[in-house]
Amino acid sequence: MTMDAVKAIQYYINRVLSDTSGMKVLLLDKETTPMISLVATQSYLLSKETFLVDKVENGQRDTMRHLKCICFVRPTEASVRALVDELRSPKYGDYYIYVSNILKKSMIELLAENDENEVVREVQEFYADYYAATPCLFHVGLTPAMHPLFAEGHSWNPGALSRTIQGLSSLLLSMKKRPNIRYERNSAMAQKLGQELQYLMDHESNLFGSNSRDNQTQLLILDRKNDPVTPLLTQWTYHAMIHELIGINNGRIDLSYVPDIRPEVKEVMLSQDQDTFFKQSQYLNFGDLGVSVREYVDTYQSKTESHHQIQSISDMKRFVEAYPEFRKLSGNVTKHVTLIGELSRIVANRQLLSVSELEQSLACNEQHNSDLKSLRALIPNPKIAPENKLRCVILYALRYERAQSNSIAELKQLLITNGVDADQVSAIDVIIRYSGTSERQTDLFQNENLFSRGKNIFKGLQGIENVYTQHNPALAEMLEQTIRGRQGLHWQERLPNLDPKARPPLIGNENGLFNQDIIVFVVGGVTLEEEMAVAKLNAKFSTQNVRILLGSTSVHSSTSFLSELSTTFFP
Repeated sequence: MTMDAVKAIQYYINRVLSDTSGMKVLLLDKETTPMISLVATQSYLLSKETFLVDKVENGQRDTMRHLKCICFVRPTEASVRALVDELRSPKYGDYYIYVSNILKKSMIELLAENDENEVVREVQEFYADYYAATPCLFHVGLTPAMHPLFAEGHSWNPGALSRTIQGLSSLLLSMKKRPNIRYERNSAMAQKLGQELQYLMDHESNLFGSNSRDNQTQLLILDRKNDPVTPLLTQWTYHAMIHELIGINNGRIDLSYVPDIRPEVKEVMLSQDQDTFFKQSQYLNFGDLGVSVREYVDTYQSKTESHHQIQSISDMKRFVEAYPEFRKLSGNVTKHVTLIGELSRIVANRQLLSVSELEQSLACNEQHNSDLKSLRALIPNPKIAPENKLRCVILYALRYERAQSNSIAELKQLLITNGVDADQVSAIDVIIRYSGTSERQTDLFQNENLFSRGKNIFKGLQGIENVYTQHNPALAEMLEQTIRGRQGLHWQERLPNLDPKARPPLIGNENGLFNQDIIVFVVGGVTLEEEMAVAKLNAKFSTQNVRILLGSTSVHSSTSFLSELSTTFFP
């Protein structure tokens, strides 16, 4: 079975639209709309004879009884209520209802009671209750506005826990997995999620299969608090830079704020499926990206020139046949040139190269005096944005929290003196309470004992390919060591089995892992730097038949990470 999140949802969408022939309408709810838009284009929907896409909540739709209606909604009270209203006064001839997760018996009865016109032909569960951001990354779409993650401190908000279980269980059902669950020992939230998911799998054994586990699949539930560094860093690869500096909302990018922007690129879509240049360039660093887009523009120009030479009927025929592709290429070139131009402007205006160099030093190397000197010079610089100054001080506080000679108090005061809002500065204490040394399970900075310090210094002496991309996410290091069969007992201790009777996974095997599917789920948000690391590990270990899928409650930028924590009280 696939371990590709995008293909898993596309399979269901294809089934939904292909099983019902003829002209049809597709009704979605406010959550399934972005889920579908991530993986299916308007032209694909049209090719399946879907001539109208609308919201089930929209009561102003025209009556078209000659059309069939496909409804694809989440099994929430609001969506079922909207379906009930629709069935009481049907606007279409036949209704085929698909829900994205397990449907309660009471909801089925409610739909049946209200189908007095007998227009419902089918009700089915299709497990596509998550957002497939990329083939190896999915999330459940938790936002502070809709589902705040935390109740108080390190505990689940009940609504967020419920939504996360629904999303994660849907993913497992869509991929036909019943995994062995392991969780980070120091995380009550990871353990609680694992327990609730295990209960659901046992309770719904007719869906998940019998009690026998799938020994080929491990679900590792991690907690963001064990690595607060990765979401705080400036990114330098194409996809991650766009997310961090401009913002991506379910594949859509809003560029309407850019001065003199052309109307056709005020809002653009990013899709690996539909955009070859993006698929090839998403992991390129900013330097290589400039070369890549230059070559892309040159290709476009050479094609343009060849189209100017229309001298015969056959030339015209070739041009007309190529025209849709030509127009698509033209739009794509404009999109990427605009995006890269805007990224360049932001990097220069915010002086992100100097900010990033300090961030990387704080994240990767132990050099207190040098770091402190750099911070004292950076904070008074009026050209550096307040949020970037704050991120650097947070990284300093996380690294040197236990150092007796640390200057955290001095740096906080320096931030306030230089115009950073006191409420923003309070984020430093929030982060320490959320994921300071006493909360983390691992020696994240390799500076807590003599042996670690020696390793860290040695790491700093090795040749560095790029000073701005030295950092490797902790999640990636853990996965690589696990797959290679290194430090097996260490990871068994840190990530115990939820079921103590379960057979320990073969991570102590010195030959490494073979024939394993690993789903890593991070409570508290994941980053596109981690997604890139997982994509590269999948390519690296494909010969061992190891496949990794990364999931989370949300996909973070540094802004969304700090914003989520700022609304929570950590005692």
